[in-house]
Amino acid sequence: MAIRKTNILDAKAVQSLINESAKVQEVLPRSINDIYENIRDFFVYIKDDKVIACGALHISWEDLAEIRSLVVKSDSRGVGIGRELIEACVKEASDLKIKKLFLLTRKPEFFNKFGFNEIEKAVLPHKIWNDCTSCVLFPDCNEEAMIREI
Repeated sequence: MAIRKTNILDAKAVQSLINESAKVQEVLPRSINDIYENIRDFFVYIKDDKVIACGALHISWEDLAEIRSLVVKSDSRGVGIGRELIEACVKEASDLKIKKLFLLTRKPEFFNKFGFNEIEKAVLPHKIWNDCTSCVLFPDCNEEAMIREI
């Protein structure tokens, strides 16, 4: 069991994992094209040579990055894999000298445990809204914005 950066061979498994969670509205769906274009953003958690969890760190601005598509396979939850993926994203952000991490979620209570605090979406830079306008939930988004300083 290990976390590592994603490679091209993981793309379809990552998309499948994300889109399974999207079916129950835990995260937003991602196209395979989107996964390939952002493959360098992702970390995967591997168990028995299978992708059982993923998460992405997407740089938004000089001092701001987003944690996206954090998913742990339902039968592997509750053992700290999500925490490990968050820690990997935080470490990479810190190594890149990024000062703040944000995310949009339907589970703010989970991310509170890791130092994220709820904020108004309006305080996020306008650049973030480019992604929002192409989202299937726009303009009726039911996700909470959260931020953490590192």
